[in-house]
Amino acid sequence: MSKSEKLIIVESPTKAKTISRFLDSGFLVESSYGHVRDLPKSSMGVDMKNGFEPNYVVATKAKKRVTELKELAKKATEIYYATDEDREGEAIAWHLDYLFGHPKNTKRIAFHEITKQAILEALKNPRKIDLNLVNAQQARRILDRLVGYELSPFLWKKVAKGLSAGRVQSVAVRLIVEREREIKAFKVEEYWTIEAVFSKDRQDFNATLFATPEKERLEKFDIKNEEQAQGIVQAINNSRFLVKGVEEKESFKTPPTPLTTSTLQQRANRMLGFSAKQTMVLAQQLYEGVDLGPEGITGLITYMRTDSLNLAEQFLAEAQRIIKEKFGPAYASGPKKYQAKSKLAQEAHEAIRPTNPALEPSAIKEYLDSRQFKLYDLIWRRSLASQMPPARVLNTSIDLKGGKGHLFRATGSVIIFDGFLKVLPRENDKNILPKLKEGDQVDTKEIKPIQHFTEPPARYSEAALIKALEEYGVGRPSTYAPTIATIQGRNYVTLEEKKLKPTDIAFVVNDLLVEHFPKVVDYQFTAKIEDDFDEIADGKLVWNQMIGDFYGPFHENIKAKEETVTRAEVTAMRELGKDPASGEPIYVRLGRYGPFVQKGEGKNKEKPVFAPLGKNQSLETVTLEDALKLFQLPRHLGKTEAGEEVTVNRGRFGPYAKIGDKNYSLGDKDPFEITLDEALAAIKEVQEKKGKKEIKEFPEKNIKVLSGRYGPYITDGVKNAKIPADLKPENLSLEECQELLAKAPERKRRGNWKKKP
Repeated sequence: MSKSEKLIIVESPTKAKTISRFLDSGFLVESSYGHVRDLPKSSMGVDMKNGFEPNYVVATKAKKRVTELKELAKKATEIYYATDEDREGEAIAWHLDYLFGHPKNTKRIAFHEITKQAILEALKNPRKIDLNLVNAQQARRILDRLVGYELSPFLWKKVAKGLSAGRVQSVAVRLIVEREREIKAFKVEEYWTIEAVFSKDRQDFNATLFATPEKERLEKFDIKNEEQAQGIVQAINNSRFLVKGVEEKESFKTPPTPLTTSTLQQRANRMLGFSAKQTMVLAQQLYEGVDLGPEGITGLITYMRTDSLNLAEQFLAEAQRIIKEKFGPAYASGPKKYQAKSKLAQEAHEAIRPTNPALEPSAIKEYLDSRQFKLYDLIWRRSLASQMPPARVLNTSIDLKGGKGHLFRATGSVIIFDGFLKVLPRENDKNILPKLKEGDQVDTKEIKPIQHFTEPPARYSEAALIKALEEYGVGRPSTYAPTIATIQGRNYVTLEEKKLKPTDIAFVVNDLLVEHFPKVVDYQFTAKIEDDFDEIADGKLVWNQMIGDFYGPFHENIKAKEETVTRAEVTAMRELGKDPASGEPIYVRLGRYGPFVQKGEGKNKEKPVFAPLGKNQSLETVTLEDALKLFQLPRHLGKTEAGEEVTVNRGRFGPYAKIGDKNYSLGDKDPFEITLDEALAAIKEVQEKKGKKEIKEFPEKNIKVLSGRYGPYITDGVKNAKIPADLKPENLSLEECQELLAKAPERKRRGNWKKKP
């Protein structure tokens, strides 16, 4: 770096590359690779006696990078902190400034999109680091550390080692547990409807029985059983039906609001099947920049962590021009501005939108992977739709009378002007009705009774959980995705048919927290904490005072509960009976990885025997008979041709077979029923899969994507980087690989390894 250069620091290398395109040689753009300082992992790192002062340390993996940035900072004529304009970004800038020794030649710049105009405008209008935003981030980090470091060990002592509790994650688990209990308590009710198919001028249409001679309007449960339903059908069979009335009413379907973080995650989950975490990874890629060939690396969307509905004036004008050009003047009815209803803090000051609305998804499809394209297409369509006129819909209702005064009602709708629906996918028009007038006779093609059963409330999808958290005011745009990832990673929740299902551990931990630490999982209290962070960000509340108000009562409660709560009372340990063979007691209890059964109590130096519960077994329902069967594992199936013993068992990750000291997954095969031949076939299949080592290669950078014993990973010969579960190894780009490797520590050498000359 020459002495005349100005240094710009951002979080990621991709963002650095994109910004570099817009600046001349007088600027050097470098990446910090995310956070450079944080609380230590091995200790609390908070001085409770001195205003909760944090003891920040430079992460081991960041030390080399920090040294490099310090050297560059010394040589720079000016230093620009260009990290994201939210609390996390502000904190990164503040930590860098501290590590550089608070030099006087520093400036803070921020932008909502990575475009040339936005970067140049930001450079013209620098500001100082906003300490209120920094303090809000510190307050969240410190409070979460206090809760985690004091409540998690309590769970280790009273429930099982390895468990964790968190301010937002525990509330999310509570929502999921309470929904599951609603489902279990739900009582199914039977009800019937009478459905008809009528026809006029060869056009069929559907109608439902709406009224009977005895009742002016049927309610949901008025027809309770088949006998009652068949009686109604018999009473009106062979009847002539005439149109009694026709009502047509025009209504408007309003366009959707622009996308925020939560609505983006919800829509991507519902429409594309993406997890919240996957959506944010992809959105980050689109924001930081994608290589568009001749155009170079281009930022495609605005900043993706936001709860604002605001849109830039330039975008509004450009969107109207494009809409008029593409769809016609009727669709360009003028710019529309939206205002957020919630009082949430503005993590950024604009909604998520394309940086260039003229850049249609189809025009850049060849440069995006399939997931990036789908998300960009969703954002582009939603943003334009928000600036288009409402759809006009003609709703029609036709009443048909026959029998002994039985009234059927047919309803349908026709879109007479599609408006914003021009760019958004929609369902087909429902039940198109023929043109009818009062007194017309229709043909009856079919009248039949239909049985229905009420259904319990659905489990939360990721989208539904994010919506619920937002409605309660729990969490903020940056926390939804990591919260959901955490509760799955900690085995509190599993994903079953794309819905979040609580584990036995979730029930036990949630019940303990609700009973003994009600404020930690109270929706209103948790929302109040979020409001306090917002107050700190606005400079209206002192951060360590807010922490103190929370921590005092919380800490005292922890101390009190350590004395009064017993381990057996929490772990839901209960005796199932005695083993018929040995007479030893058999228990069911909870462990770190879920519920298990235990034979014996460990007396007389004999260790108890343990076995995990099966997939469809739970703490509450497991029986002595179930437990005795579980103790039949491991099963000895026989020997291989080489004379090695083959056994099958169940472990933390499901059924597996064992030969020598090697384990092989059996997938969903039943270890109680599987034969030797079936086990050997499954083992062979696993071995063949493991043989396919190389998934993808970037020879020019000596980077390979490989499959390994513990899953897919990236290597450049110096570092190995694990690939996150939400990313497909075969779809990874070179930039993604480089970014993951940059964050990974160098491989440790073992033994007497010597560096080659």
